[in-house]
Amino acid sequence: MFEGQFSPELNLALFANAMCVPKSDWPRNTVITGFPFYDKKDNAAMEPALQRFLDEGPAPLVFTLGSAAVHIAGDFYRESVRTAQLLKRRAVLLVGSDENRPKEPLPEGIVAFNYAPFGEILPRAAAVVHQGGVGTTGQAMRAGIPALVVPFAHDQPDNAARVTRLGVARTISRREYKAERVAIELRELLRNPFYMRRAQQIGHRVRCENGAAFAVDLILDRINKRRSTALRSVA
Repeated sequence: MFEGQFSPELNLALFANAMCVPKSDWPRNTVITGFPFYDKKDNAAMEPALQRFLDEGPAPLVFTLGSAAVHIAGDFYRESVRTAQLLKRRAVLLVGSDENRPKEPLPEGIVAFNYAPFGEILPRAAAVVHQGGVGTTGQAMRAGIPALVVPFAHDQPDNAARVTRLGVARTISRREYKAERVAIELRELLRNPFYMRRAQQIGHRVRCENGAAFAVDLILDRINKRRSTALRSVA
């Protein structure tokens, strides 16, 4: 896990430049590319029922646990429903699978779907609550909306700390994820204009990057240089 993963020729840091600046102890030839966004699971589009919900009222809160933490959701979605009720806000729960759907009927103004493309739903949200995975973090940044991050494991606490320092998010621990506390955090995100202003600024910066294309260009450039060197040595 800790040896042999860095190349002497090129190392791609697949996240936005806004996340951090290069450090002196990074591997040589490391380049920050920007996020390589991909959110079209099986090329699925947004469900018509979700599209109608978004069209019929104010921007909702979005609650999601990404692609990993969703498998150990616990009471996350139940507390999320209570949070939306306390705030009197419309909400979308992206639950990943039917087993995470709340057992009781959802209140009016709150809907649940297994999946939706983040690139389509998050720009239409008022704020997002998520687990801090790098993909979800990048999508929230690109959408230019405030986020409340609830890190579970792995890189998620680090991502949460970075976006919190950027001023685009607040962080709450998993054990503190109770509706009353979550509502306090979201009220601050929604009412304090600093968070939306900062989120929009960072969102513009992230949207100006094309991580996947830049990464491909860097790889092709390295391949072409090696090919040219090989041809010169043969000649």
